[in-house]
Amino acid sequence: MSLTVRSDRLLIRATDTSSRFVRIDVTAPPAPTDHRRPAASLAFVIDRSGSMHGAKIELARQAVREAIARLSAADRFAVVAYDDRIDVLVPSTAATPDARGAAIAAIDRLDARGNTNLGEGWLRGCAQVADNLAVEGVNRVLLLTDGLANQGMTSSEELAGHAAELRRRGVATTTFGVGEDFDEALLRAMADAGGGHFRFIADARQIVDHISGEVGELLEVTARDAVVEVTGPEGIHVDTLSPYPLEAHGERTVLRLGDLVSDQAVEIVLRLRFPYGQVGREIGALVSIRSADGAVDAGQTLRWTYADDRANDHQPRDREVDRVVARAFADRAKTDAIRLNRIGEFAQARRALLAVAARVHAYAGNDHELREIVADLRGEAERWAVLQDERSRKVAYSATYNSLKSRNLDGQALRRQ
Repeated sequence: MSLTVRSDRLLIRATDTSSRFVRIDVTAPPAPTDHRRPAASLAFVIDRSGSMHGAKIELARQAVREAIARLSAADRFAVVAYDDRIDVLVPSTAATPDARGAAIAAIDRLDARGNTNLGEGWLRGCAQVADNLAVEGVNRVLLLTDGLANQGMTSSEELAGHAAELRRRGVATTTFGVGEDFDEALLRAMADAGGGHFRFIADARQIVDHISGEVGELLEVTARDAVVEVTGPEGIHVDTLSPYPLEAHGERTVLRLGDLVSDQAVEIVLRLRFPYGQVGREIGALVSIRSADGAVDAGQTLRWTYADDRANDHQPRDREVDRVVARAFADRAKTDAIRLNRIGEFAQARRALLAVAARVHAYAGNDHELREIVADLRGEAERWAVLQDERSRKVAYSATYNSLKSRNLDGQALRRQ
């Protein structure tokens, strides 16, 4: 496991507030050579509303069949189907050969009908996992839908709140959105709060690959429930540009990364705001990472020095940090522009992207990568200044989300080379 922490600049202003950006690079431990892994307790929650009829429901059945075939007898799984009625097709059970065979028969009877009570279906799956936790293992609900939550609990804030509470109880959530009619902001909010991932499935034919890919990663977890902590003196305020839940506890700020898989590389961007101080005085912060299973435990201290305005204005910059920060701001601006494009605020979408382009341009200098980010933002500003179709919006939204989460375009974890 490795941890690297760097700041964009090391001087801060004595007579004004300063913001400095910190890049954190984490690489998870490799899988053990003896191939032992923690047990998993999973629940597959499948939307069977009318819009899933045909190829979608058949591919969902195939995906679950193939996923449970990868489990061992030490693992557990459950299968829940929902429309306007919720059915636990397979209560949580050990993944023995007999249980997997019986489950396949139940899954094969799954068909599409009715409306979409997403919230109740998901909660029923969470209950199956919560009542059968793998104490030293991985506990995850995998929720698949192609539509909007239109019955029961439908509020994004309420569902995300439940996801956060379940995460604290040890149950994480990954969401899969199929096609063009689901609410990606809702599924992302649930996944972010729930410590899992949001995956966009543009084509129903990709359902099997995405669910298999997620289960494959869960079976390669080498650091459970990893958290980054920033500990510093009173007066330093920490926030994040990366989409991980952040909690402030006095002088400690905690960023929850969730489970990390073998050799996974994660890039995190934090912004630290500093109070006034005396010229020449140093101020520091400890950045550390640990996991619930003890597989990860490392720390690094960063120090900044108060200086006058002239020294601050002429100090060198760490260009590698600048690039990561610029990409994070660009991805966040694109996400906002997509939202504005959907509601017809085209001029505002354009302004949001151009504002970030101007900010990056101000410190880009002759750096080739930073200038490319500026050019890309200017091009995106013109793109989102006119009406785009829903598929284009969802493809772009998924790309920015995966970039912020250090994942590739298909939503797979990036690995150390």
